[in-house]
Amino acid sequence: MQPNALYDSVPRETRDKLDAYQALLLKWQRAINLVSPSTLKNAKERHFIDSLQVLPLISQGAKLLYDIGSGAGFPGLVIAMARPDLSVHMIESDERKGQFLRTVSRETSTPITVHTERIERVGLSAPDVVTARALADLTMLFDFCIGWAEENPLLEDEIEAARVIYDFDVTRQQSITGEGAVILKVTNLIKKSQ
Repeated sequence: MQPNALYDSVPRETRDKLDAYQALLLKWQRAINLVSPSTLKNAKERHFIDSLQVLPLISQGAKLLYDIGSGAGFPGLVIAMARPDLSVHMIESDERKGQFLRTVSRETSTPITVHTERIERVGLSAPDVVTARALADLTMLFDFCIGWAEENPLLEDEIEAARVIYDFDVTRQQSITGEGAVILKVTNLIKKSQ
């Protein structure tokens, strides 16, 4: 599927929310570094479509999603807009970014819960799905998520480094927004005994 076709395939109401979100991103970016400035001119594809492509990897039966290191809300807030049946929790330690997430939630009528604290201290029960984007290498993500983890796009050498400490199954899907990018779906995560 082509990137714009993916964007066009979501309901009109969702596209309206995504457009409002993009406008808020551009407005807030002037005061807070939410995303790399070099990605702003291609924000629709680079951030919004990139987040939408995660949707098919999330089980229809999933009820609870944690987006860790949420930053500007990718992919968690986009998923919340497209999947209102999910209870989405955004975990972001930076209070200013947390306020941005709350503002987008309020102005787009997208219910989310924002936790402005460090991942290690959030103390939430296990979710059905964990998402993260450009947060840390795979080993560190697994350290954050042992007991929860579900999927995250990363490099092959990070997978092998993580296999030293963890057993897991992984499937790969080519990203539609970047030639060298892939999405990994990680399941059956177990920490090896040392």
